Amino acid sequence: MNVSEELDRLEWHPHVVRLRRSLAEHPPVVVEPEPHMRLAAILLALRAGADGEPELLMIKRAEAEGDPWSGHIACPGGRMEEGDHDLAVTAVRETWEETGVDVARDGRLLGHLDDISPRTPVLPPIVIRPYVALVRAGVEIVPSHEVAAAFWVPVSALREQTAWGIGQVAVGGTLREVSVFQHGEYTVWGLTERVLRQFLTFIGEPPTNEAFDDIGLRAR
Repeated sequence: MNVSEELDRLEWHPHVVRLRRSLAEHPPVVVEPEPHMRLAAILLALRAGADGEPELLMIKRAEAEGDPWSGHIACPGGRMEEGDHDLAVTAVRETWEETGVDVARDGRLLGHLDDISPRTPVLPPIVIRPYVALVRAGVEIVPSHEVAAAFWVPVSALREQTAWGIGQVAVGGTLREVSVFQHGEYTVWGLTERVLRQFLTFIGEPPTNEAFDDIGLRAR
């Protein structure tokens, strides 16, 4: 089976069908950045697991002094660069640089979710656009020095309601209670947790136990 045939098959999985329908029927929110804001893009890359269930590529960012997202669990992505034609190019380029996954060769972009921004002045002023893509099942992950680990999360694990709730994370040297998604040893919170909620909403299965309203550091 060639790459195109493999991706065609994955497009017909019920979760992906619902995602594509949502993207077509409800155009995502696009934020017009203020002059002082940077633009960035991330990629939610989905492959077919051994049982055909879609799996999402996630990374643990390497520890780096001065990086506000140091050590966080995230999706591949980063800031738009001068040579990027648009944010879709940014998402594809950053994914290749961080994980070695070449969406242009081994995947297919489906569209993007709502733009998001940090809700706390602690983080840089930035608008982030989450793209969704399908990639072939056998794609090889080659993490860059910016990535401490890369792993696949089954969409069935994202849909598990008990994985969503309240957790404690260290912010600025103090522990804070935040809304989290827990997957094994990995705690997802902040902007990435918000993106995963969006993704589940687009496939018609949003988490039902959101813990906090969006106030201060608890919603970064």
